[in-house]
Amino acid sequence: MKDAPTFKPLLLSLALATVTLASCSGGAQDAIDLSGSFDGWRQVGNANWRIENGEFVANSGNGHLVTNQNFDNFRITAEFYVDSGAANSGVYMRISDPDDIRDTNAYEANIWDDRPDQDGRTGGLVHFAAPTQAIDAAGQWNTYDITVDGDHIVINLNGTTVVDTHDSSHAAAGPISLQYAAGEVRFRNVRIQPL
Repeated sequence: MKDAPTFKPLLLSLALATVTLASCSGGAQDAIDLSGSFDGWRQVGNANWRIENGEFVANSGNGHLVTNQNFDNFRITAEFYVDSGAANSGVYMRISDPDDIRDTNAYEANIWDDRPDQDGRTGGLVHFAAPTQAIDAAGQWNTYDITVDGDHIVINLNGTTVVDTHDSSHAAAGPISLQYAAGEVRFRNVRIQPL
């Protein structure tokens, strides 16, 4: 019986390690890094996507880089650069038809400072939520941090929450795309974390 107390610290250490591992797992998967390579993507449309210095770059045509994988609940982070306020791009999510991508069959976090309808300008969720602040993106690197969890959609632009809304109009799952429509557009450090 005298030896029994020596097992208590070991059992306590094992119990604490189990609790620590359980609290760290949280149910979320590791982020998928889709940067600097066309692996994991396919091209739709005729945009001239290419890779320069690890960045996705396009400056003519019209089209999308579309993930091969579908996502339902996720967090995507990406840095983007556009050369002017007239440049037009966006991050499309839960796309229902990946061969015919539109802002009417997917959610779009827009990138277009000079959009005539300013409710859908950079930072806005086109057709669903205007950005709470007008943040111009042209001429600098910017960061989108977007979470889609069930019907809850949150868009952070450069650390500012510009959209926090609920909607279930579109598919519950689908691919994600990076759009090219006008100007020069660059994306880097694209990471998607399934939730």
